Amino acid sequence: MSRFPALFDTNVLFGFHLNDVILGLAERGLFRPLWSERILDELSTNLAEHGIPDASVKRRVDAMRHAFPDATVSGFDDLIGTMTNDPKDRHVLAAGIRANCEVLVTFNLKDFPDESVDAYDIEIVHPDKFLLDQLDLYPGPTVEVLRQLIADYSSPTLEMEDLLVRLADAGVPDFASAVRRYL
Repeated sequence: MSRFPALFDTNVLFGFHLNDVILGLAERGLFRPLWSERILDELSTNLAEHGIPDASVKRRVDAMRHAFPDATVSGFDDLIGTMTNDPKDRHVLAAGIRANCEVLVTFNLKDFPDESVDAYDIEIVHPDKFLLDQLDLYPGPTVEVLRQLIADYSSPTLEMEDLLVRLADAGVPDFASAVRRYL
């Protein structure tokens, strides 16, 4: 299996279950996850603003850093000013360019118009499409990630259907629906 580089915007890493699925797939070597310290800082801030205790936020972000020590992209600050996409997401695109990522996964597709990314050969992908591609390419490992998550969740416990409903609610309804065909 290839380990193509995929950069994840903060909004994709925010949801607990979606984050678990993405990182579970990455742990199986289906792709190489990428992010920047700025993306992780935004993640921490957003989680805290949504009432997640500071200790839980720190534990989650530290676990991501520990599990994927080569995921953090740096050295892109000089590119930010040359980006033409939405100003609040220029750092995300600059990190993707510096990392030579093949895909940038975000819920904010409109913030990355074609003319802002065409020169860099980066595909901007919605998380639903990204996960559908993983399911299509690697159905066994993808379903196994979901089964492992079900086994690992203990408080509260979840059934597969509960997880799929939560993933659909998190913004990946087509993926959740498609998984059902493999169960």
